[in-house]
Amino acid sequence: MKKKLIISAAVLVLLVLILFGTLKWMNSRTFQVFGGITDQVTTDQKIIALTFDDGPTANVDQILPLLDKYKAKATFFLIGGELEKNPEEGRKIAAAGHEIGNHTFSHDRMVFKSPSYIRDEIEKTNALIRQTGYEGEILFRPPYGKKLIGLPYYLNKHHMKTITWNLEPDTFYSTTADKVRYVQEKVKPGDILLLHPMYDSNEITAIHGILQALKEQGYSFVTVSELLKLQQ
Repeated sequence: MKKKLIISAAVLVLLVLILFGTLKWMNSRTFQVFGGITDQVTTDQKIIALTFDDGPTANVDQILPLLDKYKAKATFFLIGGELEKNPEEGRKIAAAGHEIGNHTFSHDRMVFKSPSYIRDEIEKTNALIRQTGYEGEILFRPPYGKKLIGLPYYLNKHHMKTITWNLEPDTFYSTTADKVRYVQEKVKPGDILLLHPMYDSNEITAIHGILQALKEQGYSFVTVSELLKLQQ
């Protein structure tokens, strides 16, 4: 009986460790089993990549003039389903010279999904991105940053780069002042900043504050692809 209890306890501990390891692996912003993954770039140049997730929505009409005011280029990781409903907003982003990335069609967590589901989510969105007139490389950002095996395998096979982030004020703060202060205190050259301005007009105020604060610190704002060139 004692031996059985020891074996059972050992199996339980092993299962807990496997579950913990899987969760860490699924949520890691710096590791995946296939292909590369980038959350930041090492550089001495005072540049960062602004990235905006989700949408597009009507808020694009407020975001683009703000970026233009600060001579900032950004990467918009768009949801295919939203782009299908708002194609004109996608075309505006492309026409303004910004980068458009793939954030899946439905914004589902891309774990424990079939290969056909993964393929459809990415390929449908890629097709919609091309319809905006965007001609550059299409980068990919997994919804919620989650991935295991199937998604990285597909991306690596189709030569698509996985992009995460290392600055995320939205996760920790709700007020504009706190978000701006967080970025000011944490920022360093080569960072990738994640913001969610598509459904929250208050977030646009935060973008304004962040752009102004970092400009005063001597930073310039580039697309993720421009940032990645420093690695090469």
